[in-house]
Amino acid sequence: MNRVTKLTLAALVSAGTLTLTAVGASAAIVCNNDGACWHTDKDYTFRPEFGLTIHPNDWKWKEGEKHMWREHKGRGYWQGDMWKEF
Repeated sequence: MNRVTKLTLAALVSAGTLTLTAVGASAAIVCNNDGACWHTDKDYTFRPEFGLTIHPNDWKWKEGEKHMWREHKGRGYWQGDMWKEF
């Protein structure tokens, strides 16, 4: 490959990497007051009365804390054993 082709390829790879990084940055972990936690892939605005805590995507609960994973597709939140769509 010639130098121009290599530089073009490097620029495309860099741009693609930045795009993937930006998409992943909007993910979060949401937990309710009961300790149920799930991942979101969008930046939702949750109402304060939902009683939710938003954490960064790399958050982990500490040993001894009572949390559990309860994944669910769609837009909503866990309240007790029920998934509430909004």
